[in-house]
Amino acid sequence: MDATQTHRDLIERCRDGRRDAQFELYRLYSRAMYNTALRMVQNSHDAEDILQSIFIEVFSKLDTFRYESSIGAWIKRITVNKCINFLKSRRLSFSELTSYNDRAEEQVQEAEPAFNVEKINRAIAGLPDGYRVVFSLYAVEGYDHEEIAQVLGITEATSKSQYSRAKAKLREVLTDNGK
Repeated sequence: MDATQTHRDLIERCRDGRRDAQFELYRLYSRAMYNTALRMVQNSHDAEDILQSIFIEVFSKLDTFRYESSIGAWIKRITVNKCINFLKSRRLSFSELTSYNDRAEEQVQEAEPAFNVEKINRAIAGLPDGYRVVFSLYAVEGYDHEEIAQVLGITEATSKSQYSRAKAKLREVLTDNGK
């Protein structure tokens, strides 16, 4: 039996209300979703609360899952949306860039000095919410700017500018601290 069929069986058992299957689905995806939430909201208690609401929604809306993507991708979408809604409730604001210069990003030097992971994570955590969310979605979660724009309700240019500004801020923080 392959993984796709195993997940399909697990999902069907969850739909039937089987607690052991629900626990197994939670066990398979909770750590990754918690880490995603933590990267986005930057607070472990908030991430834990969001994780609980994610799985409440997953189990209550599992009948709407149509196997058009993997169950993991479906849960990740719920996770990102929950985090975005949480941040919006805290009045997350994105600054529109009046004119985005694509060439500015190309002019940035590509060679980066080596830093340890903890230092990079601290630098990311120190970014303003808008920068951090876009940076995390693009660089860590693998969303493209069009998807980010749709999810956050911003323009694609704003997503690109927030990402560019986040990279510049990270570069500044890391090189200043690296001296």
